[in-house]
Amino acid sequence: MNASLLTSHWAEIDGKDIGAFHLRILDGDTLAAALRVLPPEGEKSVKIGRVVVAPAYRGYKLGQRLMTEAIAFAQARFPGSPLELGGQSHLQKFYASFGFVAISGEYLEDGIPHVDMRLEPSETD
Repeated sequence: MNASLLTSHWAEIDGKDIGAFHLRILDGDTLAAALRVLPPEGEKSVKIGRVVVAPAYRGYKLGQRLMTEAIAFAQARFPGSPLELGGQSHLQKFYASFGFVAISGEYLEDGIPHVDMRLEPSETD
């Protein structure tokens, strides 16, 4: 499977994909997993979002691979910027394994419990 990073040139339902970077893992022509990285606006954080792994590809640690690549990309492209995400609550330990810490209480988004999380820039950035 190949991983690639590209800049989106199409509008998505929330309008945030224009100007976002997308990391995707392909199995041939099949999209196995993807996420997006939103550049910081002003002094704000880099946002990681829309982390998705196709059901047929779950259990192969593709989410872990995506997050590792996204963090490395964001730290190289936007050094010194913290990273934030709004993750589903049941994945809090997964995101914590990369150093993210909860910065909000639990809230509902589309009827699903979520929590906001943040990764501070490392001293080596």
